[in-house]
Amino acid sequence: MQGLTIIDHPLLAATVTRLRDETTLVPEFRRLLDQAATLMIADVTRELASKKVRVKTPLALSSGAVLKREVILIPILRAGLAFLDAFQRVMPTAKVGFVGVKRNEVTHQAHTYSSSLPDDLKGLEVIVLDPMLATGGSAVATLDLLWKRGARELRLVTLVSAPPGVATVLKAYPTVRVFTAALDAKLNSKAYIVPGLGDAGDRAFGV
Repeated sequence: MQGLTIIDHPLLAATVTRLRDETTLVPEFRRLLDQAATLMIADVTRELASKKVRVKTPLALSSGAVLKREVILIPILRAGLAFLDAFQRVMPTAKVGFVGVKRNEVTHQAHTYSSSLPDDLKGLEVIVLDPMLATGGSAVATLDLLWKRGARELRLVTLVSAPPGVATVLKAYPTVRVFTAALDAKLNSKAYIVPGLGDAGDRAFGV
């Protein structure tokens, strides 16, 4: 599927397997989400725009590179918070915004209840963090907010995705890059990913 990258790595696959296990307890689940995010970062950021610079080492002048654009990390509350620390460790100077989206469990429609974002996102590399991509409603609601503020360089980082959610996102925003560790079979009648790993927010934070 154009626009979708499924990250294939044995350590990441092993981590996802442990996250799927219903016996994995909250502290370990949260640690494993952080580990999964760490393993995904290189693929997610591989094509960030860069520019050449000169750098003076202790021995000589050399060539190097720096990012061409600033990065902003945007976790979708709650579950996206579990990915944030890993990305901040690698990109400590990145800005951070937040979007709170809650899904109605009856209609499955997404409702945005909070956001903290710069007014202008033009020219920024925007990385949206949300471990589960089920119907795509929360992701599209978030992307709507970001697009209205000028965001165009957009990446969505998920852990487990379902085909309907990926299709919904890419139909609404064909230029968004979607990254995931696993593309699962389907959604059930409650719009949960199957086989999935349950509610990532609940399992990460115990509520």
